[in-house]
Amino acid sequence: MLTTMVVIAKEPVPGRVKTRLTSRVSPDAAARVAMASLLDTLDEAARVPAERHVLLLAGRPGLWLPSGWDVVPQTDGGLDHRIATGLAKLPTGSALLVGMDTPQLTAGLLANGMPSYDACLGRATDGGFWALGLSDSSLAPELVEGVPMSTDRTGAAQLERLNDAGLRVQHLSEIRDVDTPADADAVAALAPTTRFARAWREATA
Repeated sequence: MLTTMVVIAKEPVPGRVKTRLTSRVSPDAAARVAMASLLDTLDEAARVPAERHVLLLAGRPGLWLPSGWDVVPQTDGGLDHRIATGLAKLPTGSALLVGMDTPQLTAGLLANGMPSYDACLGRATDGGFWALGLSDSSLAPELVEGVPMSTDRTGAAQLERLNDAGLRVQHLSEIRDVDTPADADAVAALAPTTRFARAWREATA
């Protein structure tokens, strides 16, 4: 069994989350969409068998947080540093981390991570990655720190780092992150019954 299932997220505060969606919707609406995306992600991640479920959070948890999740605060710094230090804080063992930008993910996609591999990686269509798993979370600083984030080569660079370390890497399905209104349109159409899709339809009606 997986030791820790991790979701990394920002507190859904207007003006701090999903800011690229504000070219079409208000900051308040973008925050509601982000909240819906996060809740969809937490629901599916909670279905993945693990000894512990952790929300690696920038900000403060609210009444929106479902039961069964332990909150670990993110450190300051770039995303690579926040991922690396967050995973390194976890109990020794395997960890699978996902973000809050892929509300269409399913527990089935996640459950395929690392049954007999050293690492797993789910790459995103924009060149990033949506999932990263390590059989030994204590190795995260050397495996993640310094990987350039938020570029069209982030996924490739992370894979190169894992391969250079001699790890056996399982590749998860490539899926689309929600960053822009066009992404939101596409993902809402793909997963129309999610909270995210309902929130996006309401925001753009």
